[in-house]
Formats: sequence, structure tokens, C-alpha cells
Amino acid sequence: MTEMLSYDFMQRALLAAILVGVTAPAVGIYLVQRRQALLGDGMGHVAMTGVGLGFIFQTSPVWMAVLVCVLGAVVMELVRSRGNQRGDIALAMLFYGGMACGKLLVSLSAEAGSGSLESYLWGSILTVAPADLLTIAILGAVVIAVTVGLRRQLFAICQDEEFARVTGLPVRLLNLLLAVMAAVTVTVAMRVVGLLLVSALMVVPVVAAQQLTRSFAATQAAAIALGVVVSLAGVTGSYQADVPSGPAIVLLAVVVFALFSAVSGPLARRRHRAPADRGPEVCDVRLPGQGAADANACAQSGPTSGAGLAQ
Repeated sequence: MTEMLSYDFMQRALLAAILVGVTAPAVGIYLVQRRQALLGDGMGHVAMTGVGLGFIFQTSPVWMAVLVCVLGAVVMELVRSRGNQRGDIALAMLFYGGMACGKLLVSLSAEAGSGSLESYLWGSILTVAPADLLTIAILGAVVIAVTVGLRRQLFAICQDEEFARVTGLPVRLLNLLLAVMAAVTVTVAMRVVGLLLVSALMVVPVVAAQQLTRSFAATQAAAIALGVVVSLAGVTGSYQADVPSGPAIVLLAVVVFALFSAVSGPLARRRHRAPADRGPEVCDVRLPGQGAADANACAQSGPTSGAGLAQ
């Protein structure tokens, strides 16, 4: 371990793993709540076009991917909000077109070879440069500030958009903001786990944490902690075993999910044996304008929000 930390590239790799381990689940919990767990995978396809443009114009592929992915996220959210029956087809065209366009652009670039493309598809955390680490830190800080600072508002639109609209929340703006934050997270994590696996790091720690937690805030905190742990362990293990870090991180997260699923059954049976008059404390996210009395009443009303969270 001491020898590993003596290398500058490993120090940068571990810092990048921590940043991505915090950022990805912080956004992923909202996607899981909205049953859009695969949205990150689609955005990864779109980000390929940005990577290709970065190679063509000899600029930062990460920042170019941010621009393209954010534009793609806005288009996706507009298609989703309209509720068009052909929306799925439009999104599929966007996803597949983004991947194909990215591959063509990379092949036309004289600066990039197959190895460069592989590093973005599957991640190459050991090649993270100081400039990449600074970019990850800046974008990650923005994502954390939004997803944690606006937790109540984002939770509301994920649970019930109509109710959130009645309470006066700017639902459309919040939806767009969430889509943009998911797009930024994809580009932040692509150097660590790769565009093809980034969705897993956004989703698996969240569904693993849901096996043991009962409230939104607890799930978010546990998912972030799990994201950091599996990211650090995956990077360390990949260095020791000389294997790619991205797949190692994702497989470790899947193993943790399997273990948590195995122990969640006995814990659930213990909870069912609790006194019937003690409702689960699930309404820990209070909407703007909701008083403490309303929140306490909600906490004793039963597993309404918790049921949606556990799915």
C-alpha cells in the first residue's frame, strides 16, 4: 500500500475514484426513483460524440463530452416531458446515433488510436492527468451541490410531479436540471469506469443501499458511502491484480449488492415483528412550506414513500 501511494498517478487515481464514488450515486438515486436507471447508459452513448469532437478539434474530450452530453440530456428531457408514444424511438435514435457518430469522428482523427478510444469506453483511471483531476473535481462539486442542496425539491418531482407542481415547485426546470446533472456525472465518471459502465456506478450502489435502509436520506448517504468504498477498493485491487479498474469497480459493486440482498430478508422479518403502532420514519424529506407537524404526521402514516424507494 505504501509503495502504491508513492506514485503520483496512483494518488490521482484514488482521488478521482473518491470524487466519482460520491458523485455517481448522488445523482443515481433520483434516476432509480424515477425508474430511469438506464438513462446514464444512454447518455454515455451520446457522450461518445463529444469525445470524438474533442479528438477532431484537438481540445479536451472531457469538456467537449460535457457540452454534447448536456445538449443530449436537454433533448431527452423534452422528449420525455411531451409523453409522445414515439419518444422511445426518438431516444433510441439519439443513443445509437451518438455512439456511431463518436466512433466515426474518432476514426477520422489523426491524434487518436484504438487505445485512446478504449480508455474512454472502459475507463483508464491510471492515466488521469492533473488537468483531468481538476475537471472531475470542479464538475463533481457542482453535481454534489445541486443534488444535495436541492434534495427536497428533486425528491418531490421524482415521487409525484403533479403534487410537486401543486406545491409551486418549478417542475420543468427541476427536471431539466436533474437531466443535466446526470449528463455531467456521465462525463465525470467516464475516465474512471468508462462510458459503457458509468450507469452501473450510478445505480448499483443505490439499489444495494436500498436493501438495508428505509428512508431517502439514509439511502442517499449509504449509497454515496458504498460508491466511495467500491471505487477505492476497485482501484486498489486493479492495481494489485493488473486488471482494468472500471470493470473491477462495477463487479465489486455487484458483489456488495448480492451480499446486501442476502441479509436484507432477515432484517425485513425483524422489522415486521416491530410494534404495529410504530410507523416507519420515511418522510425525512420535507417539502418547501411543509410544517413540522405535517412531517410528523406523515412519518406515522405508513410506508408510502418508503415503498416507492424500496422498489
